[in-house]
Amino acid sequence: MIRSPVLVFSETFGQDFRRASLEAVTEGKRIAGLLSTSLVAVAIGYGIKEKASHLGKYGADKVLVVDNPDLKTYHPDYYRAIGLEVVRKTNPGIVLMPATSSGKDLAPRLAIQLNTVVATESTKLDIEGDRVVATRPVYAGKAFLRVTMNSTPFMATLRPNAFNAKEAPSQKTPQVEELQFNKPQSRMTVHEYHAHAGKKMDLTEASVIVSGGRGMGGPENYKILEELAETLGGVVGASRASVDAGWRPHSDQVGQTGRTVSPTLYIACGISGAIQHRVGMINSKVIVAINKDPDAPIFGFADYGVVGDVFQVVPALTNELKKYLGK
Repeated sequence: MIRSPVLVFSETFGQDFRRASLEAVTEGKRIAGLLSTSLVAVAIGYGIKEKASHLGKYGADKVLVVDNPDLKTYHPDYYRAIGLEVVRKTNPGIVLMPATSSGKDLAPRLAIQLNTVVATESTKLDIEGDRVVATRPVYAGKAFLRVTMNSTPFMATLRPNAFNAKEAPSQKTPQVEELQFNKPQSRMTVHEYHAHAGKKMDLTEASVIVSGGRGMGGPENYKILEELAETLGGVVGASRASVDAGWRPHSDQVGQTGRTVSPTLYIACGISGAIQHRVGMINSKVIVAINKDPDAPIFGFADYGVVGDVFQVVPALTNELKKYLGK
């Protein structure tokens, strides 16, 4: 396995690479360096071949590009067929991809065809001897498992924001090879992809998330959270209770039945901190809770807590941040 390359699937959004993909490439380069092997990145999409060499800045030694109009949006059967072709072509010992919605769908589809398994939502990778050991959270983040596998290739999805995207110190232009797309037969048709209007970035890629819960009282009150998020360069999230009430779209939901996020800063406003919500945000690097109930469960795992009315605390916090940031 040590002599085999590391293969990283780089996800795109439109014609740009997602930050989670750059994080995966950076981590892939680190692992490849430890194993004294090469890093191969694969980019699938439409209108992306001109930007493929950008992955070299993050350590890719070679980039395989599959560029076709039929690949403009994620199609499970098409991407699986390409993935299998790339694996056969490169014979990797390790396969990594971001734990995005597409990555979490594609990884098990490839694994079952390759007779291997996947270490999902990994937050750390280590090399022990000639094996890769992945660390992943379980039980809503209350415990962590260190897992490896006897099958090859070793496959893992990497949780966004758990790894850093860093440009390689010694950048070089990677070898770029374009592969032909042989469209497979499929009983599935993907008509279009709907992105939530006005959302600056995906929740899973945001470094700052300001979330609101039942304590916000209604959809009109989320304006104060949007202003705070904009000041910090982040996005707005929501609890299941506020989504079920129709205050926010499901794409904003953080939790067990919503999105799993791990931003640098997570500010929970008017959220009690039930286990369903905790599952989705417990791996945030810094958690700040604002709630008028001093006994709210969220104070039990928040790094910082403010007991107070969100309608007084949030505007005051926004004003102070604007002064500090010069906005």
